[in-house]
Amino acid sequence: MLFVFNPKAGKGKIKTNLLDIVDVFNKSDYEVIIHATQKPKDAYEKAKAYADKVDLIVCSGGDGTLDEVVTGIMESGSSVPVGYIPAGSTNDFANSLFMPKDMVEAASMILEEELYHCDIGRFGNQTFTYIAAFGLFTDVSYETDQDLKNILGHVAYLLEGMKRLFEIKSYHMKVTCEDILGEADTTVVEDDFIFGMVTNSRSVGGFKNLTGKNVDMNDGLFEVTLITRPKNPLELQEILAAILKEEDNSDLIYSFKTKEIEFESEEEVPWTLDGEFGGTHRIIDIENKHAALNLYVKSTKKTKES
Repeated sequence: MLFVFNPKAGKGKIKTNLLDIVDVFNKSDYEVIIHATQKPKDAYEKAKAYADKVDLIVCSGGDGTLDEVVTGIMESGSSVPVGYIPAGSTNDFANSLFMPKDMVEAASMILEEELYHCDIGRFGNQTFTYIAAFGLFTDVSYETDQDLKNILGHVAYLLEGMKRLFEIKSYHMKVTCEDILGEADTTVVEDDFIFGMVTNSRSVGGFKNLTGKNVDMNDGLFEVTLITRPKNPLELQEILAAILKEEDNSDLIYSFKTKEIEFESEEEVPWTLDGEFGGTHRIIDIENKHAALNLYVKSTKKTKES
């Protein structure tokens, strides 16, 4: 197997578990190729290079490390199974699949080889594992210093995000998607948005149920949330209240499911994919790649609502 890990993720806790994790793999007769990431895209490059040369690729780090590995495998055209040992500061993907928080326990779970076919996303010609987002707060995860993430955890995201409440920028967008209600071939929404996310996750930024209820991570559908620009403080208060109460029926928030969606804006919009910068785009098409990720995960709750 290839075992690639980010040595800086989550306060570097992999360092105190590394020998025990490798021992678990060796006891199951795996020859382990170990690589500590040295730079951005390192996990991507290694996964792409080894995808057709190993029986299993295991990665440890945050959601960004997992994203790199999945992208490398997808681009290689391989169906090699993936194991994930979460070690980041939020671990939204792992939380969504109820993975063990103990790293050695997570390694042992992988070796039970229960395969789960998880949806992932195509973002133009890129791949993301669980979220593509734009607008308010979305650049926090890739602009916040890694050491600050490690020390403060979720608080770092909140502190950075709160600074921006008074610098709210909106994007005028036309959003076109398949009408899953069957009433029409497509649904078109046009509005000014301060935030949008296309997700396949029960947790975003460490907050559960922000993506809505009844999330199934292999149903072939994304959960989409679009927040319009508030025109006054009362509307801003209404938006914040709806988010905190996990209500998705506000007139200021669009919330729906779809398998493919296109965003068209009047200007280049910066996007984030799994917490990493995904480039700026004026027009972007996002598609759910149903059951495209072969993931070793054992959980009695993995297909149920938390």
